[in-house]
Amino acid sequence: MNVREATAADEQTLLAFSEAIFAENWNRPWPGPEITPALWEGKLVLLAEDEGEPVGYAFGELQPGQYVHVNIVYVVPKRRRQGISTALLAAFGSRAREQGMEHLTLDVATGNEVGREVWRRLGFTEWARRLTVPLDRLEQRRDAGGDSYASLHVQTDDQDAVQAAIAKYLPRLGGSGARVEGPRNGWVAVYAQLVDRDRRSRERLASELSNATAAVVCAIGVEDGAVVRYVLYERGSVVDEYQSVPEHFGQLPPGDVVALGANPTVVSRLTGAEPARVRAVARTASSPEELPPAEELLEQIAELMGLEGAGRG
Repeated sequence: MNVREATAADEQTLLAFSEAIFAENWNRPWPGPEITPALWEGKLVLLAEDEGEPVGYAFGELQPGQYVHVNIVYVVPKRRRQGISTALLAAFGSRAREQGMEHLTLDVATGNEVGREVWRRLGFTEWARRLTVPLDRLEQRRDAGGDSYASLHVQTDDQDAVQAAIAKYLPRLGGSGARVEGPRNGWVAVYAQLVDRDRRSRERLASELSNATAAVVCAIGVEDGAVVRYVLYERGSVVDEYQSVPEHFGQLPPGDVVALGANPTVVSRLTGAEPARVRAVARTASSPEELPPAEELLEQIAELMGLEGAGRG
């Protein structure tokens, strides 16, 4: 097998390969089969051949002094699992080394678990994650201008223990200035700017509080002024997760949509709420318009769990 740089004479072969790629990977963020080698000036296009027959190609770019990035690796279906992808990447790596580079990066489309496993076997590890959003969805978010706010609730009467845990973990997450109130109805409430604005940090803090206090913790709030979300923790682990509009932030696999529905049995065990009320109140929908206003829904869910002062501090 031979791997060489593509030339203008390979245009039709490259176009045919591109058509096959974009038919299979509809969400690729780069241009479609109208690409020609003339538009690849400054890029690197390698063509793999076996006894003169084109069997695959790779397209990417070299960033001198940094790394080589591969946008596309394509092998004709009947020749897959024959080491052609490895040969193409090795050729990219060889050219990168000549320019003093030490790392190679590539993109993997969401949902392409087969490709992801191939790259893992070759030694690739996750370095960064590229996200995409339709512009109309982004504009809707901008126009909506909804608030996001949340609170944490620790199922304990020991306010001092919660205060000590907050003092330890909140600064590690880049936060400060928390307010701890309670206990009220058996829960100590925590409010902080970081809890309001950063879901990931909020839920990490909730997990740490659950571990540190050996108590159930509920992180609950409103996002984008439209979605109610809560996560229940026990011994630091997530035991129930709810989002009133599961696909508000993007399409999800069917199993993930189901998983974002409230679990009445778990909620009842941890908070004493009646399962029938959990089913009736903590409903999910395909759009916020199918549910009560987010602030109202938050109050209803907090009430059935026995949480006072949920949401805004």
